[in-house]
Amino acid sequence: MIHSVLFWLKEDLTEEDRASFENQLRGLSEIPSVTELFVGTPANTQKRPVVESSYDYCLTVLLEDVQAHDAYQVDPIHLAFVQNCSRMWDRVRIHDAD
Repeated sequence: MIHSVLFWLKEDLTEEDRASFENQLRGLSEIPSVTELFVGTPANTQKRPVVESSYDYCLTVLLEDVQAHDAYQVDPIHLAFVQNCSRMWDRVRIHDAD
């Protein structure tokens, strides 16, 4: 299963806030049900109407199956990330795929 999340951060965040956000985002890789985890920012590719590049961070998490996804959602590391970082974003969009 692929769990992809786009984050639009608040504009008034400090560089320290952004660094903290990214560190905590990368820390989600410590969740036992995570097979692989990737963190990125918009690539400097050609602008086209079909390309979404207004986000600040993209998280892609690979998980074995739906049960692993469900375990990820309630893992204390994930819950702490949401509690600590939700104040930093304006918008989040999630795309889950088999």
